[in-house]
Amino acid sequence: MVSEAFHFKRFRISQSGAAHPVGTDGVLLGAWADTHGCTNVLDIGTGTGIIALMIAQRTQDAYITGIDIHKPSLNCSGNNFRASPWSDRLQLLETSLQDMAAASETRYDLIVTNPPFFSEKILSPDSERSLGRHTATLSQDELLFSVSVLLAPEGRFCVILPVREGILLREKAVLNRLYCNIEVSIFTGPSKPAERLMMQFSRDPGRFLRQTLSLKDETGNKSPEYKQLTDEFYIT
Repeated sequence: MVSEAFHFKRFRISQSGAAHPVGTDGVLLGAWADTHGCTNVLDIGTGTGIIALMIAQRTQDAYITGIDIHKPSLNCSGNNFRASPWSDRLQLLETSLQDMAAASETRYDLIVTNPPFFSEKILSPDSERSLGRHTATLSQDELLFSVSVLLAPEGRFCVILPVREGILLREKAVLNRLYCNIEVSIFTGPSKPAERLMMQFSRDPGRFLRQTLSLKDETGNKSPEYKQLTDEFYIT
């Protein structure tokens, strides 16, 4: 979705060097993901670090690890982590999710990602953009398998994707014994088709809740629901 000017109330976030700028998708996921009871959080493909930083602001003692393979994005998120009031609870690692799943013994209460979602066979000529937006470096199958390894028994996995890719992920997740418990259809306006799905997965197949969220009201202004969700942050 279209990027928005964004900064925390307590400091301004840098976007310099990141593979893609802060956008509505990341802001929505960072504000929506259920952080209740979390002590270890993993942010996959952290980019600017926006989601990790939002979760740090929303929690008191959660320890958040951001991972990425794109060096300029790592430099950007590293600067943002160090400048934030929560730097003592933020860690940055240069690693792929696949390598982390193979080597790490840590299990996470919450895993979040605003992942690459293009599935075309031809990469964008802009290699920097491709790293942030293409599934060549992280397929859905690899994502789900790695999450199933790294997720704590009672943990939650939260993700935002375009509708088609979200439906496919939900179907594939079952093969990894991950089950969608909450699905939120995101609309840009009341008369628009859904553009994104926000989903929460766990190892519990016992419940499924479907919700909707419109970003704008009938007049084209931000909806009360969107304002309430992002009230902890400042979005222009």
